[in-house]
Amino acid sequence: MTYAHTAPAPSEPITVALTGASGGFGRTFLAQLAVIPTMRPSILVDLNLPALSALLDDLGYDRATWQIVDSAADVESVVADGRTALISDAALLVPSSYRVLVEATGNMRAGFAFARQALDAERHVVMVSKEVESLSGVFLSELARERGVSYQPGMGDQPANLLALLSWVQAVGLEVVAVGKSSEYDLTYDPATGMARQLDVDTHAPALGDLLELGDDLAATLASRHEATRAFKRAAAADYCEMAVVSQYTGFTPDVETMHYPIARPDELADIYSLREHGGILENSGATDVFSMLRLPGEASFAGGEFVIVKTHDAETWRMLRGKGHVVSRDGRYAAIFHPYHLMGIETPLSVLSAVDPHRVAAEPRQHTILSGRAEIDLAAGTALTVAGHHHEIAGVAPVLRATPETAPNVAPFYLLGGCTLSRPVTAGELLTIDDLDGVDLNLWAAFQAGRALSGGTE
Repeated sequence: MTYAHTAPAPSEPITVALTGASGGFGRTFLAQLAVIPTMRPSILVDLNLPALSALLDDLGYDRATWQIVDSAADVESVVADGRTALISDAALLVPSSYRVLVEATGNMRAGFAFARQALDAERHVVMVSKEVESLSGVFLSELARERGVSYQPGMGDQPANLLALLSWVQAVGLEVVAVGKSSEYDLTYDPATGMARQLDVDTHAPALGDLLELGDDLAATLASRHEATRAFKRAAAADYCEMAVVSQYTGFTPDVETMHYPIARPDELADIYSLREHGGILENSGATDVFSMLRLPGEASFAGGEFVIVKTHDAETWRMLRGKGHVVSRDGRYAAIFHPYHLMGIETPLSVLSAVDPHRVAAEPRQHTILSGRAEIDLAAGTALTVAGHHHEIAGVAPVLRATPETAPNVAPFYLLGGCTLSRPVTAGELLTIDDLDGVDLNLWAAFQAGRALSGGTE
């Protein structure tokens, strides 16, 4: 999958509709659109128009350039006048008033509806809502192909950034062993105090002081780091969701359904993500995974960035590159190539340019894995399943990422669970199935099933 950083400049600004416009991503994207002459926001969609208005004021958008409207005719008039229409009603998302939809609600049902509506109207879609992508991306991509328009994940979030990095790695002919990203928040250890921090949570972890080097026994060091940081919740549903998207576009699958989640320093990645026969943690090549970065105060963060592990082949080439500071395993067999950033909406204009590029080659995602939910505790019939929090978790349900051939057809995708209630008890350790649920969104379930059916041989 490639992204056209050098796509030809359009003859007139690309009109962009943005859903979920007042959120954190919306801010970063709108801030960038304000300084880019090749595109402009034509329609902004959000349920909270006062918050959206305040955001535009804060970003310095002249009030004369935007207007809250409540009719389709007014949307068309405002956009035709070169201004931005602010709406809260999805019915007012007039296709003739935008070329590209950037979907960023983060809401499974709304995001799917927005994307499908746009594609049916032959508008391009840049999908930022990874929850929507993980469940219905294969279906939406196929719909885009049928309609003759573009559908792609948005640059600035980890899946698209990792796909772009992987595209480069494969283009130069390197053999890929694993791909992945760091978790959203680093583990920062202060040797002076023996305290470790993850975001705003602190714990006394003096044992980490003796674990800053990988040492001769990699497995023992990783196990000890994990034990020393048990106070932290390191795995997040968002991480699993992002790796599910990457899997759809690459065919790479997790080594284990929970992913390994090692605690690592960046210069250790090539050793850690080598095959077990060479001292690493991977049972199989072609893996997706997530690690927690361990760093000291003042050291640069991996910033939730992305990595690719490759085989080195020519020892002398990589000996020379090691001397220049590149990350090569101690035995010289593997190397890590990484981008320590994901800049959210700052990067997404690249996807908008790519969407309208007539020479762009469309990717064909397939349902190689299924992001599912496994009960962490016994769940009673009638339990309401709610997607909540910054990382879009479901209480009592752990996300797992499983290869599709190993997953029964009735297993429910994780984000289909949101808004449902359990129709019967589910025992701890069981995967949640469609038969366990009341209140299923049948449109989403049908889209998921259609996407799975497109992935021939995965039933």
